[in-house]
Amino acid sequence: MSGSTNIEPSQTPRPVENGRLVPFDYAPRTRVVFGPGTLNQLGGLVTELGGTRVFLVTDPGLQQAGHAQHGLESLNAAGLHVTMFTDVQQNPTTDDVDRALAVAREANVDLIVGLGGGSSMDCAKGVNFLLSNGGRMEDYWGVGKATKPMLPMIAVPTTSGTGSEAQSFALIANSKTHMKMACGDKKAACKIAILDPELTVSMPASVTAATGVDAISHAVESYVSTSRNPVSQLFSRQSWQLTAKSFRRVMQRPTDIDGRGQMQLGAYLAGAAIENAMLGAAHACANPLTAHYEITHGVAVGIMLPHIIRYNAAVVGRLYGDLAVDCGLCAAKDARAGELLADFVRELIAESGQATSLAPWNIHPDSLSQLAEEASKQWTGNFNPRPVDQQSLKEIYECAM
Repeated sequence: MSGSTNIEPSQTPRPVENGRLVPFDYAPRTRVVFGPGTLNQLGGLVTELGGTRVFLVTDPGLQQAGHAQHGLESLNAAGLHVTMFTDVQQNPTTDDVDRALAVAREANVDLIVGLGGGSSMDCAKGVNFLLSNGGRMEDYWGVGKATKPMLPMIAVPTTSGTGSEAQSFALIANSKTHMKMACGDKKAACKIAILDPELTVSMPASVTAATGVDAISHAVESYVSTSRNPVSQLFSRQSWQLTAKSFRRVMQRPTDIDGRGQMQLGAYLAGAAIENAMLGAAHACANPLTAHYEITHGVAVGIMLPHIIRYNAAVVGRLYGDLAVDCGLCAAKDARAGELLADFVRELIAESGQATSLAPWNIHPDSLSQLAEEASKQWTGNFNPRPVDQQSLKEIYECAM
């Protein structure tokens, strides 16, 4: 854990709730290599895992920025055969995975590297599912549906947001419906995650903002989810402390490597929390907005999160109080903690230049019922601390308008 943590012993998540020990099952699966310049270790780490024929999945922007070439140089220096796929689109669909799969099969690869944001890592995981187990991505929608071993994978995130490098889920959109499918299996977890904050400096301000808000939302939602446990809450709260305090810093000083490192580590820890605790209704509301209006995921989540915090405060106000204390908003037991936390998050988002309401998209009020219906079917909503249904979600969308 980072040395910047300042949790007092009385404030740490406790393994006891309502006088009872909370059972949990924590199984870490990913080795983490963190620090500036660690991309240089990629070739050596592939060799450690026994890889010889590498499938490197990335996107055109990272190739243009030179990050893909940097990774390729490390792989070549280790004497590895490399096949690179650079045609990953934002919010990858089943079509993206199928195109990449054809290339991977032709190359007869034995290890996969996902270098980029969540899109590159999700596409790489999707390829791993189909290359190892066959079928279509739709066959793996849900949890634990892969029956055969999967190839070892290394994740190299170049953003500080999704935390995909810490998760065993691939988020792939159906190319026809555009709705995201969460395809999870413990065999899909990355063997190694390389966290090199130098790779995040080249992000445009808009991407830094959207991915940073996504990481913040992961920390907040996983901290209060119904599946939270003492381990996940340690990750969530450490992530919150890192991201909530360094987000402004990297927006104001984009080349601040230490700030970038705090955001990247925070994003990873939030991803690890999600792996153990899942998310909540802010993500359930965001996915239909992305599918129908092409609102960037981090923007959509950022619009919805303050409203979800207010909605949930009636049942998890004490937990929101923990997060409020970390930012000096109020005392932990202050009845206003949820409201103050929601205002704080909204201010962060506004300062980053992102939208704080749905107004810019001119969404017709008649569309809210459909959005609410689709949001009610999103898996993450099942873990929201206060139950949501179609009616309550519609009212939340109305607040966001």
